[in-house]
Amino acid sequence: MRILKFGGSSVGATEGILNIKKIVEGGERPAIAVVSALRGVTDALIDLAQTAASGNAEATKVGFEDICAHHRDYIAQIIPAPRRPRLLEQTEQLLAELQSILHGMYLIRELTPKTADAVVAYGERLSSLIVAALIDGAQHFDARAFIKTRRQAGKHVVDFDQTNRLVCEAFSGFEGIAVTGGFIAEDAQEGITTNLGRGGSDYTAAIIAAALDAARLEIWTDVDGFMTADPRVIPTAYTIGRLSYGEAMELCNFGAKVVYPVCRKNIPIIVKNTFNPEADGTVISKDAAQSERPIRGISSVNDMSMVTVSGSAMVGVIGVNRRIFTTLADGGISVFMVAQTASETSTSICMTPADAPRACQLLDSEFAREIADGAMNAAQLLTGMACVAAVGERMKQTPGIAGKLFSVLGRNGISISAVALGALEMNLSFVVERTQLRKTLNVLHDSFFLSEHQELNLFLCGTGTVGGSLLQQIADRREALMRERRLKLNLVGVCGRSHGLFSREGIDPATCLDQLKQSPVRGGVEQMMKEIREMNIFNSVFVDCTASEEAAACYEELLAGNVSVVAANKIAASSAYAYYDTLKQTARERGVKYLFETNVGAGLPIINTINDLRASGDRIERISAVLSGTLNFVFNTRDAT
Repeated sequence: MRILKFGGSSVGATEGILNIKKIVEGGERPAIAVVSALRGVTDALIDLAQTAASGNAEATKVGFEDICAHHRDYIAQIIPAPRRPRLLEQTEQLLAELQSILHGMYLIRELTPKTADAVVAYGERLSSLIVAALIDGAQHFDARAFIKTRRQAGKHVVDFDQTNRLVCEAFSGFEGIAVTGGFIAEDAQEGITTNLGRGGSDYTAAIIAAALDAARLEIWTDVDGFMTADPRVIPTAYTIGRLSYGEAMELCNFGAKVVYPVCRKNIPIIVKNTFNPEADGTVISKDAAQSERPIRGISSVNDMSMVTVSGSAMVGVIGVNRRIFTTLADGGISVFMVAQTASETSTSICMTPADAPRACQLLDSEFAREIADGAMNAAQLLTGMACVAAVGERMKQTPGIAGKLFSVLGRNGISISAVALGALEMNLSFVVERTQLRKTLNVLHDSFFLSEHQELNLFLCGTGTVGGSLLQQIADRREALMRERRLKLNLVGVCGRSHGLFSREGIDPATCLDQLKQSPVRGGVEQMMKEIREMNIFNSVFVDCTASEEAAACYEELLAGNVSVVAANKIAASSAYAYYDTLKQTARERGVKYLFETNVGAGLPIINTINDLRASGDRIERISAVLSGTLNFVFNTRDAT
């Protein structure tokens, strides 16, 4: 038996759904295709239910008509004419049911969880009928007939005993192609429509695969497999060929509930791209070969809140954490990361922003007496946060991983609010401000060699003789540096007096001066500083090829903001010693560079040479030099004649 799951991005595009037909029909049989709702339909149904319950009749009518038109147009585009009448009859029946539910909600001005589950289920109920009609010889199955749930702590959880039995009964002796909707289920006792929550379609496919001892579970999506990081944030992210079950569970925020059913049966999972089926994809199995790199990939939760319970009454008191987590569980609140100090004075819990305010209320109520006595603090809520996880089985075999991780983050000005590292040492998770997430992901991906090259992002101020020569040198040497040093010089900002040019994706140094003349962005040091702050890009280097006092005055702010400074400008290094000392001290504290060797000895490597000699124990007794550039010019000219 072959189980295939297709997500909304695959089902919701004409190219994707036609590829689904080829993939399913061209593969081994028997096969079961589990499909999500058409792209965007689930969110549209949620919004529509809320609109109806609010009493807005006109908006409800428009929203419902949009959903109807979307499905009818889709059927007209992809379903062969002979199959349309029967499919349209089934579709119109479901749409009529949905309209009746929405009308009832409008009349009573109420949206209950039970009704919300019923409304959102129409996405998969409609899409599965469409896919079944498209695939030759396919038979449609309603997932609610065999995916059963029961209520536990206010949530719907799978009743595996009943579900496994019903799945086996439904597909006993089946030899063809089946299509069913993912995500949706039915309460085993009440017989009402329920759902499996986020990642529900993947979960449905995994449940069916495990129940039937399938040969493999195929997850078809819109990327070539598991990526080292989100390719929308990190363009250099690449596909991971093989993963262990453990790594896959850690890399996917909701992967545990998907992987667990099949890993118990040792069923391999293949993740592939519906739009590029020829790509190898990712194989997830028990015996995946270990990578040479300690970190296999990076995942993130882009929006989360952190609730912290703290106070002296927690120290040495048995049962405090039990009270915390029992309170949250009874309130139906799920958490995905916990951090506790060794002093036992605080416990921080990460959860969705929607759950966090209620969690604070419940915890304050539970510890009301301790709070009133001053022995504990009211629950503290931190919003606008993100959670990042660095994952790899070899992390536990590699000393210093955590140290290197925190070092590179600190060097880039990224502050960490909480950390969690399990005893298995496979997942190092930490919390940062959401505004720092993009920078964090890029820093980790670059620093741990998940990228092919280490990257420096350059902001060049000044495009005269020195700046122009540097641009030419970068253009000439970039390929050699990448090939020989694995170093990528990425020019992200160029600024002259009149015009500025900025791009996070990079600027071609060979043509940037021509582009700069046409740029509508104004130039100047102030504009460049504004762009550096707003881009907040990792491994940033400010290269000053001016003789500007305004530029030199910005060095302290740049270094304090974890931006390295490389200066041909002599003003800062030759100014008051106190300012020079401040710059050097700030660079040391922030772990960045302040380099100015082009100011001395006509660019010859004098400073580093002297530093190396002194570091090795040599003592410099005397330095003889002609300090005047004018006299040097005169003497060189005289020698030449």
